[in-house]
Amino acid sequence: MFYHLLKHVLLGPLLRLLFRPRIEGLENIPAEGAAIVAGNHLSFSDHFLMPAILKRRITFLAKAEYFTGPGVKGRLTAFFFRSAGQIPVDRSGKNAGQAALREGLGVLAKEELLGIYPEGTRSHDGRLYKGKVGVAAMALGAGVPVIPCAMVGTFEIQPPGKKIPKIRRVTIRFGEPMEFSRYAGMEGERAVLRAVTDEIMYAILGLSGQEYVDRYAAEVKAEEEEQRKKARRTAR
Repeated sequence: MFYHLLKHVLLGPLLRLLFRPRIEGLENIPAEGAAIVAGNHLSFSDHFLMPAILKRRITFLAKAEYFTGPGVKGRLTAFFFRSAGQIPVDRSGKNAGQAALREGLGVLAKEELLGIYPEGTRSHDGRLYKGKVGVAAMALGAGVPVIPCAMVGTFEIQPPGKKIPKIRRVTIRFGEPMEFSRYAGMEGERAVLRAVTDEIMYAILGLSGQEYVDRYAAEVKAEEEEQRKKARRTAR
């Protein structure tokens, strides 16, 4: 109920009015049945802009930190994500994320749309990073198509660290559905999961036009943060 109130009354119409998103390939989203929408992740705004333009409800896997933040802001954020039916993802390790994968498969089992950002975190510099294989595991496990999606311009309106987005037009592109029935029953094979994930990321890259980095974003972020710490220590 809260999801539909946000989408159709409170937030959706306002977002469409302010950002006037250009929408390309919306016909690639199936009118019914289960599917995964896999997109790049450039901005906090992505969580709101894509659902605002889709006709169907979409449930996203969202980082667990959105549900556990401290203070009034943290509680409000947690309330929003829980009320909107989003699924927390523990990113502390492979085993910690298994519950979120099971929840995602549960969404697909109900013939609904599941949204996922295969990079696992927002891009801190606007580039597209290597995808994690959870998206492939769910696609093969549920036997559903994957629709690649590219958010274009959201990094410019609200890069990481910026609280209030700029009011500027953005583009949302959906590619043709990708099906992986040729890998049926092979979701336990790591090489297959890697190949499927890379194929999905290549499709996203073709839609977004970003520079691609064949490394995990979290690793690069951690390295750059360590370099900044060393630079501060040296400056002292």
